[in-house]
Amino acid sequence: MTRTPIALALMAANLLTLAPSAQAGSLNSAEFVNGLALSGGALDNSSGTAVERRVGYFSDIYYDAIRNEWWGLSDRGPGGGLLSYETRVQRFKVDVAANGAISHFSITDTIKFSDGGQALNGLAPSPSNALGKAFDPEGFVVNPKTGTFLVSDEYGPSLLEFNRSGQLIRRFETPANLVPRNAASGEANFAGDTGNTAGKRTNRGFEGLAISADGKHAYAMLQSAMLDEGGGDGRYARIVKYDVATGQAVAQYAYLMDTASQGRGISSLVALGDDRFLVLERNNRGVGVGANLAPADKAVYEISLVGAVDVTGISLPARGAGFVGAVTKSSKKLDLDANTLGALGNQSPEKWEGLAVGPRLANGDYLLLAGTDNDYSVTQSGTGTQFDVWFNFAAADPYASSIQCPIGETMGCFFTATNATALWDDSYALLPGVLHAYSANLTDFVRAVPEPKTFVLTGVAVIGALVARRRLMRMG
Repeated sequence: MTRTPIALALMAANLLTLAPSAQAGSLNSAEFVNGLALSGGALDNSSGTAVERRVGYFSDIYYDAIRNEWWGLSDRGPGGGLLSYETRVQRFKVDVAANGAISHFSITDTIKFSDGGQALNGLAPSPSNALGKAFDPEGFVVNPKTGTFLVSDEYGPSLLEFNRSGQLIRRFETPANLVPRNAASGEANFAGDTGNTAGKRTNRGFEGLAISADGKHAYAMLQSAMLDEGGGDGRYARIVKYDVATGQAVAQYAYLMDTASQGRGISSLVALGDDRFLVLERNNRGVGVGANLAPADKAVYEISLVGAVDVTGISLPARGAGFVGAVTKSSKKLDLDANTLGALGNQSPEKWEGLAVGPRLANGDYLLLAGTDNDYSVTQSGTGTQFDVWFNFAAADPYASSIQCPIGETMGCFFTATNATALWDDSYALLPGVLHAYSANLTDFVRAVPEPKTFVLTGVAVIGALVARRRLMRMG
């Protein structure tokens, strides 16, 4: 459809009304619509072997409303840091019905992350006191001003910016108190906790990432408490606020988890407005590679930074007592365990890690999409030998009855629990990635829009030209 200059100017004016405001969005309710179980053996659009191309699905999800694009972030790969894997992000499509039902998932583009022509790799840092090219991506957003990618990393913990081809542009500052280190000597160890007494725990770096609608601030969130703030027994996870223009950290905030048991941690952070966010908090129970089945506990909360204390220079207590000034946390807004899929034996997946607000639906609600990390449906020995994990989802405990087979093969298999010889048949399946669609009622949700100045100038120029033209016509 061809639009007139007046129509274009009015569109510009409408876009301006969507520019970020001081309002803070809120999630009033979310109703489950449907879910998809995506093949655990699916391959992405890169080149290489089937092992190198297997999709790990959703360590994070992001919806770019400006370009109507969905992004799904894979993590450090199927080796748990032991095997070489060129880290990447997947652009995908999914059909969305008027009521929010999703269907026909497909990957449309695979973009690998690189620095100076070298791939950023999922291998653990070596030597352990320097990050080098090691990268474990866990959070993903698109800068609404520039279209560049911001990606958070567990190893550092780090925040990096890439162009749309996946090439590194810059690294943001990592606050000194978050660096994993021996507090006495100052020596850092990014590859594990050995020798470390302070900073983030191994595999517990920046798990959540959000960006403000105006692109001015990014928020990176640790998965759980730091070593010097309780470690595995700690309940406070830190949120770091970044100035995107400078790449500097400008504040830190404390989030109190419900408990510190069962590997509990933060998996996703989603901006609703200037100072309000959704947080996906979960334990490590459910159907997954190496996971205990029950009780699964995966929930979405809403938080507000209004009134929260900047804890940059404050040491947080381990057990959640004796500190006033954490972010305000709502009661449970969404229970991700409440709805399950028959493809997983109606059991909850272990690793709910992706959460994103999608397009608006016909009823005025928004699509809320939640997704899982399926760990590529593999496990590995201490020496890096890799095995496919095949599940029987008709069993009471799918992982306890699972079998392992040499990667890419269905011969030479053994039962996970007993190490006894197993015969593969089509009753087994690789662990799928899962997507759930919700119809979410949001109040005052602030959607990211492009740089407003572009639309101001365009709109004013068009209107001005039309006015001048009409004056000339009247004079002629």
